[in-house]
Amino acid sequence: MNLDFWKDKKILLTGHTGFKGSWLSLWLQKLGADLVGYSKSIPTKPSLYELSHAEDKMISIMGDVCDLNKLNEVIHEYKPEIIIHMAAQSLVQESYKNPIETYATNVLGTVNIMQAVRSVNCVRVLINVTSDKCYENNGLERGYNENDPMGGFDPYSSSKGCAELVTASFRNSFFNPMEYEKHRTAIATVRAGNVIGGGDWAQNRIIPDIMKGILEKTIVKIRNPNAVRPWQFVLEPLHGYMLLAEKLWYEGSKFSEGWNFGPDYNDIRSVSWLVEKLSQLWNTQINLEYDKEGFHHEANTLKLDCTKAKQKLGWQPKMNLELGLKFVVEWYRHYELKKDIREITEQQIKEFSKL
Repeated sequence: MNLDFWKDKKILLTGHTGFKGSWLSLWLQKLGADLVGYSKSIPTKPSLYELSHAEDKMISIMGDVCDLNKLNEVIHEYKPEIIIHMAAQSLVQESYKNPIETYATNVLGTVNIMQAVRSVNCVRVLINVTSDKCYENNGLERGYNENDPMGGFDPYSSSKGCAELVTASFRNSFFNPMEYEKHRTAIATVRAGNVIGGGDWAQNRIIPDIMKGILEKTIVKIRNPNAVRPWQFVLEPLHGYMLLAEKLWYEGSKFSEGWNFGPDYNDIRSVSWLVEKLSQLWNTQINLEYDKEGFHHEANTLKLDCTKAKQKLGWQPKMNLELGLKFVVEWYRHYELKKDIREITEQQIKEFSKL
């Protein structure tokens, strides 16, 4: 990845106040990007966005991706060259409680982003961040690759499959790679694994639940200890998105498609393994309670095949899961000791970049 590429680039990042969005905001700021963020709200309390003062070196706009008029205003005013669309309702269990909001944000929001881009000539690159759960999950032991069909059992997973189909339709209809020289806009989708890292306080996610249990000395409820997930440190997929953005900028027609950015297969571990490893790294006993009551269906096994990104983009995971978990523990220890959150976050970005 060419770090100089991002200097002074005009970037619009939707969902900049979320967990992944905050990490990416801080990284892009370090690289000198001219960054505008667009989010509905700050999704958690506490939040990495507030603790790191991420808004200090960017323009932050509060707005809903379901509001096409406001999106149009922002895109016309700031004229982004690159859009990274992360804004989403991103929780499986929440999607059962609020399916309409989930589909509105994840599907209609994607439609609105695409439509807004059609109204300007400034956008060279658009990356739509979906999910590994966009695939039709048939419980296969092999990893899902970019040629597998879209699907989704629950509203969240289904909405991300829909967002993929929406993106493909708009790309084919209005930004066709075969006519790239006419429109000069490259559009791709990206699918990551189960992202972990410091600063995540989302509900019903394993790392936030465990860290809350450790810090507050409370019981951690585990829904499915045998569930296998493609865990990866947050900077891994972000690095992939940024590398892809460069490729799209210079050779848009070649890379305008879907891409997987998941961990290597030996880092695809069970929930129980993750809990045990975090217990060892923190040197404490985690108080567990196995409780599936009140929770809805989630896939038991999920893996991504990232051969395409490795072969065509030269992307590789930089750290194994164990090192990623060490970064997680280091970050939350800083938080426990009330140390400077922006400093530890930027330090981890720097260390990751050296790998």
